[in-house]
Amino acid sequence: MPTLLIVDGANVVGSVPDGWWRDRRAAAERLRDRLAGYVEDGVPGVPGPLDIVLVLEGAARGVPSVPGVRVEEAPGNGDDHIVRLAAATADRSRVVVTADRELRRRVTAAGATTVGPRTVYGPGDQDPSGRER
Repeated sequence: MPTLLIVDGANVVGSVPDGWWRDRRAAAERLRDRLAGYVEDGVPGVPGPLDIVLVLEGAARGVPSVPGVRVEEAPGNGDDHIVRLAAATADRSRVVVTADRELRRRVTAAGATTVGPRTVYGPGDQDPSGRER
């Protein structure tokens, strides 16, 4: 079964000061599209294939899923939704992408591991197609 990669969309997008605050939905779409390129080969430290869930909240809502990336809108707090996802999938390997210390503590307690946002989204790096961001 592929590793479940749960991405804290707000935290990851907010980790790169690229103007995301002007259009949160567009920033979430860029992240979703970037994540789709990691499904087969994985990300540093997390080999593929991956089952990717991008959790969005607030102004980023309304972004549709694409092949390989399921987008879930948190009904309330995004962190709480991520913890619920991690706890509900205890039968498989789960990795949460976030820099939020409290969220890291909570999902680790639920049995998941964590990696930082630069694992999937960083300044000056290249997206999976080879284009620089």
